[in-house]
Amino acid sequence: MSDAETFRKETHEWLDANCPPSMRWSEGEAANPTLGGDVLTWGGRKETFPNPETKQWLDLMAEKGWTAPTWPEECGGGGLSKADAKILAQEMRRLRVKPPLVGFGLTMIGPLILEHGTEEQKLRFLPEICRGEIRWCQGYSEPGAGSDLANVQTKAVVDGDEYVLNGQKVWTSYADASDCMFFIARTDTEASKHAGISFLLVDMDQPGVTVQPIKLISGYSPFCETFLEDVRTSRDHVIGGEGNGWAMAKALLGHERSMISEAFNEGENRNQLVDLAREYLGCDEGGRVGDAVIRDQIAQLTMNKACLDLTLARTKEGMKLGHQPGAESSIFKYYATELNKDRSALSVGILGPQGCGWEGDGFTDEEAELTRTWLRARGNSIEGGTSEIQLNIIAKRVLGLPD
Repeated sequence: MSDAETFRKETHEWLDANCPPSMRWSEGEAANPTLGGDVLTWGGRKETFPNPETKQWLDLMAEKGWTAPTWPEECGGGGLSKADAKILAQEMRRLRVKPPLVGFGLTMIGPLILEHGTEEQKLRFLPEICRGEIRWCQGYSEPGAGSDLANVQTKAVVDGDEYVLNGQKVWTSYADASDCMFFIARTDTEASKHAGISFLLVDMDQPGVTVQPIKLISGYSPFCETFLEDVRTSRDHVIGGEGNGWAMAKALLGHERSMISEAFNEGENRNQLVDLAREYLGCDEGGRVGDAVIRDQIAQLTMNKACLDLTLARTKEGMKLGHQPGAESSIFKYYATELNKDRSALSVGILGPQGCGWEGDGFTDEEAELTRTWLRARGNSIEGGTSEIQLNIIAKRVLGLPD
């Protein structure tokens, strides 16, 4: 038996023996996993773990380093090769095992610290992320600095060994549930707007940090406004060096947009759309969805999703050779945004008049949820970088078109 076969066998056996029953996807959940609500664990100091098996599973996987399987062992990871990590992911899917931990620590700030942090920063922050002891949010956008991110006005002024922070961030996802924030602030008001920015880490559990949730039309929102008034953080908590925040911000955006594209790409699969269409539109004599136009739309959406899946898979293979996500991540973010909007619009279109439900009699909970999901999807073209900005990046940095 080869080393890979041995690892696969041992991994399968360990997962099957140790994963608690409630930490396995049901049929419905596995077909449509979500990164919100009560389904998955984000960890952090505010996590309550209503289900004890959730914490048990997190601790077991963290002990093996499998919350971040490819990270170095000294940083809390599993030290696995890319090949072994792929086997682990395959066996988790095979056994319908839920991930023990999700969040921006694993997908965004953790990879950035691994690439650009000092050894002290790696040992300080990464083990906490792997153990699910700290939850992170992102402080980029401001009321006057959204698409023009380099226009940030939040200031970080040196005071001895610390920075004193003052300013406002907006659209800070899950800030009300987070322990720490990674963000960009202006540390040099005399330099050009790109050169005067630094990338900092700050603990949110201190005086001067105020978080206010932002409501959305869908009825659910992870977004918040975050106000910083004389908030302090150590000068040791700068990633990439003072004045190098713009480069760090762009590097992290590559990870973020790749993560967003994968998250948007999850959702109703072809079979779910077909089942929905059969329920509301009926079938023809051959058992196909009765409406030919809807059949065509489902087929087109299925092909588009397959194209994105294959392109993402090809990019992941490139990352194994050392290629880091760059401007091409804007392609994934834009395309996945449009795909998710099309998918939610098609679902509501299949419902017909029942797709107008919000609450009250006459609509099932499932119908109302599809309507809310459709409304929420409208925001995909704004969050994580607007679609217009993504198209500009693709035109200039991917296709090399002139200004």
